[in-house]
Amino acid sequence: MGDDMETFISVLKWIVENILLINILLAILLVFFERRNPTTTWLWVMILFFLPGIGFLIYLFLGQDMRKKKIFEIKKEEDKYFDELVANQEQNIVKNRFNYNDPKISAHEDIIQFHLMSNSSIYTQDNEVELYFSGVDKFNALLNSINNAKEYIHMEYYIIRSDNISTEIVNALVKKAKEGVEVKLLYDGMGGRSLPKNYFNDLIDAGGEVACFFPPFLPYISLRVNYRNHRKICIIDGVEGFVGGFNIGDEYIEYTDKFGYWRDTHCKINGTAVAGLQWRFLLDWRFASKKEIEVSKRYFPEVKGKGETGIQIVSSGPDSKWTSIKDGYLKMIINAREKVYIQTPYFIPDDSILEALKVAGLSGVDVKVLIPDKPDHPFVYWASLSYIGELLEAGVQFYTYQDGFMHSKVVVMDDMVSSVGTANLDIRSFKLNFEVNAFIYDKKVNSEITKQILKDLERCVEITSDGYGKRSLLVKFKESISRLLSPIL
Repeated sequence: MGDDMETFISVLKWIVENILLINILLAILLVFFERRNPTTTWLWVMILFFLPGIGFLIYLFLGQDMRKKKIFEIKKEEDKYFDELVANQEQNIVKNRFNYNDPKISAHEDIIQFHLMSNSSIYTQDNEVELYFSGVDKFNALLNSINNAKEYIHMEYYIIRSDNISTEIVNALVKKAKEGVEVKLLYDGMGGRSLPKNYFNDLIDAGGEVACFFPPFLPYISLRVNYRNHRKICIIDGVEGFVGGFNIGDEYIEYTDKFGYWRDTHCKINGTAVAGLQWRFLLDWRFASKKEIEVSKRYFPEVKGKGETGIQIVSSGPDSKWTSIKDGYLKMIINAREKVYIQTPYFIPDDSILEALKVAGLSGVDVKVLIPDKPDHPFVYWASLSYIGELLEAGVQFYTYQDGFMHSKVVVMDDMVSSVGTANLDIRSFKLNFEVNAFIYDKKVNSEITKQILKDLERCVEITSDGYGKRSLLVKFKESISRLLSPIL
């Protein structure tokens, strides 16, 4: 034991004596090998040099770059199957042989083709969409679908609490598992860090399966704290799928002293687009559970949807070649001729989104951004406020939601294109989190979302240029520090 302690002390002493050398080596690694965005690189170099030792630990937990790691393995036979689907649809679109239910959608064909090429997102147009703007409506619909499941339930959530609504959902899953329905439940290691160890025992005993995405190696401690599975989806029998912003917990359906009422957006899809959610879940499940997946008609049944809504399911993450969801937002903003309405709890745009919003505002497009009035992450909140001034000058309108917490992740463009999903309008969702969105091409859905946004505006206070200019020096200081840290928030 004495020799071990002496070795440990010697190693610790060497690290302290060579901390400058370690920092230099890490800086070289950042600059020459990882090839990050220059702004992010400078931020990490500053952290390493101004916080020697501590900066290394911060980098270890928050700074690892996963962009070059392909963590979701796609086997050759699976890749070939989807490559053929993408190639066939791409050929039809390029040669103008694709027949849209609504001819007006062809005006947005560049967005469809972008997602097809960057994310292999098949465009389907036989879907029905039901929107939920409150937790009560969403969870009632989810429980109803779970109770009616016949073959399988595949569920994936960032946060699952150990409270009333969570227990009700888990009990419903236990009941279905006992009936012989296949149940697979996936949750994030950080989002589910407060769950008791035995929380899913009844589900497992009933025959259900549970997996954790990037579990912490110690309670509350994870070396991949920056890379979280932020997706919130559920697939029922391959014919029904849920996607949106609601996690599973009582705060999403009840009034809380901290946030008031939770305002979010979720949707249920019936139709062929559910296959996109199923494919996303199966890849996530394979990675987290370390078990093989079955690509068969059982999981991908031939669905003949009764609707006429066009949808593409688009996912992105730090292992993706393209920032597909962010770039989809960018295409919507650039293409807008009349309006762009955005709801996001965190507004930390990168340079491309920032410039696109400026150009849209200066071009006379009606750009409205709704953000929360109450921050749940102070640094993120102050960073959001730091971007508002220059956009106000460009004609972009900002509103703070007063009737609770605005957590909706929605973008609507003109009268036809909408996006509902899990990705915020911030750098974390663009580059660090694993996200999934439904890009929807439908006038009726666009109108329903727009109607709800206009209703939300009645519960908002507009941020005016005069009011923004009267911020105190303390507020401006908080904004400046938070904006400097925004690449890693």
